[in-house]
Amino acid sequence: MIQKDGIATQEMIDSITPSAERRSKGPVAVVECFQSIPCNPCYTSCPRKAMKELIDINDMPQVNTDICNGCGVCISHCPGLAIFVIDETYGDNQCLIKMPYEFTPLPSEGDYVTATDRGGKPVCRGKVVKVVNTPMQDRTPIIHLVVPKEFSMIVRSLNINDIYDDNTYICRCEELTLGELREYIRKGYTTLDEIKRITRAGMGPCQGRTCRQLIMNEIAKLTGVKPQDQLMSTFRPPVKPVKLGFYAQEDTDNE
Repeated sequence: MIQKDGIATQEMIDSITPSAERRSKGPVAVVECFQSIPCNPCYTSCPRKAMKELIDINDMPQVNTDICNGCGVCISHCPGLAIFVIDETYGDNQCLIKMPYEFTPLPSEGDYVTATDRGGKPVCRGKVVKVVNTPMQDRTPIIHLVVPKEFSMIVRSLNINDIYDDNTYICRCEELTLGELREYIRKGYTTLDEIKRITRAGMGPCQGRTCRQLIMNEIAKLTGVKPQDQLMSTFRPPVKPVKLGFYAQEDTDNE
C-alpha cells in the first residue's frame, strides 16, 4: 500500500497507463503522482500544454495523451521523480524508458544495467542509450533505458550493477553462469525442471548435487517462491557417478 511502502498498487498503475492504441503511436508521458499535494511544475513546464490545467494546485496532474509527444521536459522538473516517458515504438520488441535518476555514480551511454521495478526488485537487463545531465541548470539527470517491451509499465529504476552478466559458474558440468541463469529466469523459466531442460544444468556427472540448491535459491530471489515450495526436478539413475568398470563387473557376475 502506497501509504506504507510508497509503492503504487496495480489498480493505481492501471488508472494512469496510456491506452494500447496511444502507446503504439509513439512516446508518451506517464505521471505516477497519486497524492494530492500543492505542486505544479509539470503543468507549468510542459511546452505543449499537454498537462491538463490544474483548477486547484493540490489537484493530481493528468496527461492529455493526444497532445503529449513524450519530449520529457517535465521529467526533470518534477520534484517527486514521478514522471516517466515510455516509447513502445522504439523497436520491434523493445521499449525506451526515459526516467529520472538522482543516484551517483551515473551510468554511462552503452552500459548494461539491471532494470528494477518500483520496489527495487530486479526485472530484466537494460541498456543505457543516453544520459541527459545538466548540473548547471540544477535539473534531475534523465536516463534513457532500453528494455523488453513487455516491461514498459514495470521498469521504473535501475541498478548500475549488471546482475545478468555475472560469469560465476553455477553448474560446472554444463558451464551455466549466474548471469545466464538469471536471464533464463527473467524469460520465464522459473522451475528447476524448466532450467534443467533449457540449460542441461543438473544433467552432468554430478546429477545436480552441486548446482541444484544454487539454482533454487536464485529462483527464490527473482520470483519470491521459497526453495521449500519449489518442485524438485526429476532424477535419472545413477544418482551419483559410477565407474564403467562397475557395469563391466556386473556383466561378468551375471555370466
